[in-house]
Amino acid sequence: MKLKQNVVVVGILISIVIGFILIKGSADRTGGGSSSNVIGEDSRMDLEGQQTKKLPVLVDLGKGTCIPCKKMKPILDELKTEYHGRAIVKVIDLRYEPREARKYGIRLIPTQIFFDAEGNEVYRHEGFMDKQSIRMKFAEMGVY
Repeated sequence: MKLKQNVVVVGILISIVIGFILIKGSADRTGGGSSSNVIGEDSRMDLEGQQTKKLPVLVDLGKGTCIPCKKMKPILDELKTEYHGRAIVKVIDLRYEPREARKYGIRLIPTQIFFDAEGNEVYRHEGFMDKQSIRMKFAEMGVY
């Protein structure tokens, strides 16, 4: 009789765990919070603006907690200013926008994706990318 009770308890616990997993997965797919929706709308607005301006785009995807991502932050901030009006440099923090990882097929952070003025991906780099390498890639795309 005791074995039957143990089996029932284990079955209930497994059902509860599966329920939590399904709820968590559903929250991740729908955005899971108001802060990610606000930031996500901002990202879409910037990239939509790129389409009307016909500018190349560099999208950097990472997390503010990873060491290479932290090292790239000041570089990307400088490049945003340096290429203002000639290219868009967009930083997406996956802590706040986790859906973007799936959207862009991210396997490793940081990842930098370069898009031409038509919105086509022309280059993808995984890991830390120094300022000079980014400048060289922009130059290859005709952005000086």
